[in-house]
Amino acid sequence: MQTGLLWALAAGVTVAIYTTYDAYGIRQSADPFTFLAWFFFVTAIDFPVLAVLRYRRMSSPPVLGPLLLRGLCGAFIAWLSFGGVMLATRLDKVGEAAVLRETSTVFAALIGWFFLGEYVGKRRAALMALVALGAVIVEMGG
Repeated sequence: MQTGLLWALAAGVTVAIYTTYDAYGIRQSADPFTFLAWFFFVTAIDFPVLAVLRYRRMSSPPVLGPLLLRGLCGAFIAWLSFGGVMLATRLDKVGEAAVLRETSTVFAALIGWFFLGEYVGKRRAALMALVALGAVIVEMGG
C-alpha cells in the first residue's frame, strides 16, 4: 500500500473518531449551546499564549486593532459553521451530517478557483465531482 493512501486512511479514521465523539458529547448535554460554548473555550484556551509568542517574534508586527477584528470575525464564522454541524449531528443522523461537512472541501476549491484564480485541473475537478456525488448518494440512500 502506498504511503499517501495510508495517510488518507489514517485521516479518515481520525475524522470518523472525532465526529462520533463530538456527536456523542453534544447529544449528552442538556443544552447544546452551553456545550458549544465550553467546547470552544476549552479548545482555544492556549490561543492567546500562542498569539503573544508569535506576535513578539514578528519583525514587523501588524496593527492589533484590525487583526483582532479579523480574529473575532473568524471566531464567529467558526462558531456558526462548526456549531451548525454539531447541531446537525445532535438532531439527525451523524453519518449524513459528516458527509455534508466533508463537502466543504469542494466549496473551498470552488472559491479558490472562481475568486482567487487558483488552477483546478481535470483530475481535481473530477475528484471534487466525486465528493459531491458521494454526498448526493448518501442523502438519497438514507
